[in-house]
Amino acid sequence: MYVTGRFPFLVALGVVPVVVLSLGGINAWAAAGGWVLLSLATMTADAVVAADPRSIRVERRLPPRVLRDEPVVTELLLSNTGRRDLHGRVRDMWQPTAGAPAARSRVDIPVGERRSVPIPLRPRRRGELGTEGIVVRARGPLGIAGRQAILNAPGRIRVLPPFTSRRHLPSRLARLRELDGNTSVQVRGQGTEFDSLREYVRGDDVRAIDWRATARSGTTMLRTWRPERDRHVVIVIDSGRTAAARVGDGVRLDAAMEAALLLAALATRAGDHVHLLLFDRVVRGRITRVEGAALLPAMVDAMAPVEPQLIDTDWDAAYAQVRLLTGRPSLVVLLTAHDEPLAARGFLGTLSGLTDRTRVLVATATDADSPDPAIRDADDVYAAAAAERARRDAGRVASAVRRAGGEALVASAEELPPLVADRYLALKAAGRL
Repeated sequence: MYVTGRFPFLVALGVVPVVVLSLGGINAWAAAGGWVLLSLATMTADAVVAADPRSIRVERRLPPRVLRDEPVVTELLLSNTGRRDLHGRVRDMWQPTAGAPAARSRVDIPVGERRSVPIPLRPRRRGELGTEGIVVRARGPLGIAGRQAILNAPGRIRVLPPFTSRRHLPSRLARLRELDGNTSVQVRGQGTEFDSLREYVRGDDVRAIDWRATARSGTTMLRTWRPERDRHVVIVIDSGRTAAARVGDGVRLDAAMEAALLLAALATRAGDHVHLLLFDRVVRGRITRVEGAALLPAMVDAMAPVEPQLIDTDWDAAYAQVRLLTGRPSLVVLLTAHDEPLAARGFLGTLSGLTDRTRVLVATATDADSPDPAIRDADDVYAAAAAERARRDAGRVASAVRRAGGEALVASAEELPPLVADRYLALKAAGRL
């Protein structure tokens, strides 16, 4: 049972009859007690007459998957199987990060009928979001009190990464088309294959002239080359403790996922095979042997439930998993962070074993905010010194990555995805992938 704001108003109305009765010689305390008892009896009767909320049958209509920060409307279907019309309110018990409205929805359900109640959501966190039930309040005819019940109605929604870096994809795809079709590579590189023959025009590289074809056709013919397809690109996302650091408006793991999705979308359009591994000390997610349009849905589905783990990543085990994914990776992209040389010793010590066999990019999302150059007090001095120390440490680690045979990319959470995609295109254009 519950009471509404009308009950204290009803009790307050008793001031008038209590004063009138006390002037007539009746004890004021007795009159006040009688009024309170009358109010309680009225409240109880109003609640008893209200419809039984437990007679409501609940059904849900939920989308199985939604994007983080995107609005979505779910639906409650409430059927009245009781003997009285139900007039009241309902509230869905979603967890706070689901973004459900705090206000209760008003419902009026006649006997034997069903009503639909829309529940808008705006998820603010990846992963599995759920609700265990709803709270139904049935108001009495006087509106003083009513009956309340919690009904079991579980529901689950998987919230996927938003892939906000998708906006960079059209421009990169245009550059890929130039690379792969309209403007073919004329000089053969390490990662190019024969495309076609065409007539020589002034300005072409004479090293690309095909003399046999020239002799057969009677005109100067030129060989064109295109970047090789069917290369294997392995993306490793570090889900260890460094992934929990805040960068921009989120954590480093979210920025790594955005970079992985943009690179995967680009590489699969280029005809390469993409493998994904989310790892710290165990495999948190793995996608392999998925091609074409099914790749990105599979990746976001694997990424959705993964959260940073407050443990150090076992890089020996991670590289062993990379070798299990494919025996001949052409490019391995490690989305991780090692900003402090001492903490990065384990990572750097094992990196050379991977760079001996393949090309390796180590990409790190960092906080783009620079300290205020104006020094006003001691706190500003310490903040500036800490920022400078962090930049120097990151530079030392990047130098160590290059000495180990890898390539270090460091940028803000917004700039890292296009930076990784541009480097992939540059390797394609140079015939090194």
